[in-house]
Amino acid sequence: MEFRVTETADVSPSQVWRSFVDVEHWPELTPSMREVRRVDSGPLRVGSEAIIKQPGMARTRWRVTELEPDRSFAWETHVGGVTAVGGHLVEPAGPGSTITLTLSQSGPLAGIVGVLMGRLIRRNLALELEGFRSGR
Repeated sequence: MEFRVTETADVSPSQVWRSFVDVEHWPELTPSMREVRRVDSGPLRVGSEAIIKQPGMARTRWRVTELEPDRSFAWETHVGGVTAVGGHLVEPAGPGSTITLTLSQSGPLAGIVGVLMGRLIRRNLALELEGFRSGR
């Protein structure tokens, strides 16, 4: 099951990318994040991990699995029979950007979790996208 949001923004791809990789500041961009704490230090890279607390959800540990500098990164977490992969993509669009966020779920309980949590997941993705569009 996959959830996806895409929008254009009046900010440059480099501004969006800086927001993407500055994960510890995400709670300042969006009310969908209460706390983001990096487990490691230095630039975000494949293997980097962060612990995230979101309203209405348990704390989860996310690990970066893919990273294309200045364009995209993906990370994943495993919770109760579900693997979730969060994707973050920014592409040039005229003087601004196109931002795409995804959350894919797989595993034996993914369908049930998707149905039960779908509304919250869609809301959180929309809030996060709006935060990245702000260019802060």
